[in-house]
Amino acid sequence: MPTPNGQGAARTPKRGRRLGVVLVSVIFIAGILFAGLFSTGLAYTNEMDFCVSCHSLQIPYEEYKESLHYKNQSGVQATCADCHVPKPFIPKMIAKVVAMKDVYHEIAGTIDTPEKFEAHRWDMASRVWARMERNDSRECRSCHEFSNMDLSEQGRSARSRHASAEERGKTCIDCHKGLVHYEPYEPDDE
Repeated sequence: MPTPNGQGAARTPKRGRRLGVVLVSVIFIAGILFAGLFSTGLAYTNEMDFCVSCHSLQIPYEEYKESLHYKNQSGVQATCADCHVPKPFIPKMIAKVVAMKDVYHEIAGTIDTPEKFEAHRWDMASRVWARMERNDSRECRSCHEFSNMDLSEQGRSARSRHASAEERGKTCIDCHKGLVHYEPYEPDDE
């Protein structure tokens, strides 16, 4: 129905388009804000300070500080996330969801004393080793790739073992358990 100035019919489609543009703009801006906050949150949870803010993670943190991944002649430091959080997006998201159990156990006090931590060390380490075996030590290989190793610069034993491991399709964790964190004793099956 036309308005007295005769423009009623033409105004409705314009208003609809304008509303559509505003709605799309709001959704787009909200999407950018969400992506930015999500990305910032992910980055924050990969920081060393965040990882060791849990009381129960002070035990492995002290072990890490004694390792070459913390301090070495080259000055390159591998942080918690470098070894425990995958770089590809989907595996990273899976790791973050699985890590929620760590938050639960921190709140529940499951491993909040050295004695409790030691009682669970074998199970925790075994889960990490199994994951590393399944993914061919992906996080290790982001820094330590067989093809990038100069075997001639390694000691005789390391040179021989690395060459053999590559030929046999071994993965880093097959030989390097207990490298950064103390290797637990396997419990007696009684």
